[in-house]
Amino acid sequence: MAKFIEPGNPIFNESRLKKQSQNPSYSGPIIRDEAMTINGAVNKTIFLFSLMMITTAISFVMPTMFLLYVGAIGGLIAVIVAVFKPQWSPTIAPGYALFEGLFLGTVSIFFMNQFYDGIVYQAVGLTMGTLLTMLLVYKSGLIKVTQKFRMGVVMATGAIFLVYMFSWIGSFFGFQLPYLHEGGIMGIGISLVIIGVAALNLLLDFDLFEKGEEYQAPKYMEWYAAMSLLITLVWLYVEFLRLLSKLNRD
Repeated sequence: MAKFIEPGNPIFNESRLKKQSQNPSYSGPIIRDEAMTINGAVNKTIFLFSLMMITTAISFVMPTMFLLYVGAIGGLIAVIVAVFKPQWSPTIAPGYALFEGLFLGTVSIFFMNQFYDGIVYQAVGLTMGTLLTMLLVYKSGLIKVTQKFRMGVVMATGAIFLVYMFSWIGSFFGFQLPYLHEGGIMGIGISLVIIGVAALNLLLDFDLFEKGEEYQAPKYMEWYAAMSLLITLVWLYVEFLRLLSKLNRD
């Protein structure tokens, strides 16, 4: 189960936001009520999170491999569709949240049964703590989201995704990348690096919430932005589960 891939945040970048803001289907400037706002994106994030918690609770109480695969595959399809059809986000984003809940509930109960009961609560606490910490870092200006910074984080995220994909494909042929799913100093170090990259993705999400309002992006981009942030949080949570499981082995 620990081998399952939970990709990083591939769907939201500034160039895509500018493109949607200049959508040729809009013949004139977007009026205030039709434009993306930070508050709107935050409210939709809370709504998506609530939806995800519903299916998470269901799969947590009744965990099956069927629900896990339905959640993982359904969530992946939703992300792929959103990349190419962001205007469908008002429908796709809730679907993603529901699918991802099925995945998370099953994964969470597995880690609890495999390791110890408190691992899920610790992972949730670490994820929320990271979210708040990175929000403070962003608001304080301690780390500026420049174009070079954005490119570096995106490249690092892409590299991690490729490593996970290579490991997942290799598992079908009996091949495993060393340390990636193992404990010990190297395995723990790798998990910490991945968590660090995932946390930096939160800064990109926060920055693009603001850019969406600044560029007066179409209203549907609030759903797109909310889905992007949810993807990052899910990634962080799964990585914290992996880290805590590695620490428990030693």
